Amino acid sequence: MKARWLGIVLIVLQTSVWGQTLLLLDSSRNVSFRGLSVVNNKTIWVSGSNGTVGKSLDGGKTWNWMQVKGYEQSDFRDIEAFDEHTAVLMATGSPARIFKTSNGGASWKLVSSDRTDGMFLDAMYFWNEQSGIVVGDPIHGSIYIRRTFDGGSTWRGLPAHAYPTSANGEVLFAASGTNITHYNRREALFVTGGTVSRLFIRNLKHTLPVQQGTSTTGANSIAVCKKRILIVGGDFTNDTLRTGTCVFTTDFGKTFQTPQTPPFGYRSCVAFQSKKRLIACGTSGVDVSRDGGNNWINVSRQSFHVVQKAKKGNAVYMAGPGGKIAKLMD
Repeated sequence: MKARWLGIVLIVLQTSVWGQTLLLLDSSRNVSFRGLSVVNNKTIWVSGSNGTVGKSLDGGKTWNWMQVKGYEQSDFRDIEAFDEHTAVLMATGSPARIFKTSNGGASWKLVSSDRTDGMFLDAMYFWNEQSGIVVGDPIHGSIYIRRTFDGGSTWRGLPAHAYPTSANGEVLFAASGTNITHYNRREALFVTGGTVSRLFIRNLKHTLPVQQGTSTTGANSIAVCKKRILIVGGDFTNDTLRTGTCVFTTDFGKTFQTPQTPPFGYRSCVAFQSKKRLIACGTSGVDVSRDGGNNWINVSRQSFHVVQKAKKGNAVYMAGPGGKIAKLMD
């Protein structure tokens, strides 16, 4: 009896020390969400399959659901919102399409469409309300990139010599819209997977010590806080395998470190809550770290694709399959 009660006490203590649980906000839609943009503690946008976009202005208590007219079969893998009225939406597949709304989603304008064979957009990132970038799978050996400098209203390519080249079988994963992020105020860095998994910084390509070599392996998500760059991924067909799912660097890719206690399986997204606190999610669960990513503890076995911290605020939300949307509670 004493041993049993001791185990219960230890579980309670562990829960109170980490103090983080998930509050399920919604699971009413038959949709897989991979796009998520958290403007502030109250304003949340999500996007996903079946042409679905959702918006909440009260921290997820109520939702306004919408479909982009004429694109009800599209898979919107990423969304970037600037406020309750303005958002940019990215669809995967060919042709590659980007949409923008300025009236809260009442209508959407098609601002970019590319019919190049083999098109598949993977992620967007915005430095601010004007400057953004979108990346896609390689076309003829060069990674697809488009830039915007007017808040996503128009998009243009790079000079021909400026496109990063890829290896045969190297791809980017459209798992959570987070395989690209900032390097500084003007430049971006991104990660790849497939036959080879690498970190691209400017003209440098650093091979990552993560699972790679097949079409289902490699890096999926990257997050930056000051000089710390943290990357997660793995093999989404073997999502409980913990080996090679997380690495971090503090010298911009010159050297990489692996966690002492890794995440508890494949992870499609990672985000910083603060300088030392991180959260990662994937199809096999949700993990948190409070020491910069060196040690991880599992807080849920629920499946989620994407997690984001509020741009203006401290709230953390996540979304995933089965229309699930949740909030991380301290």
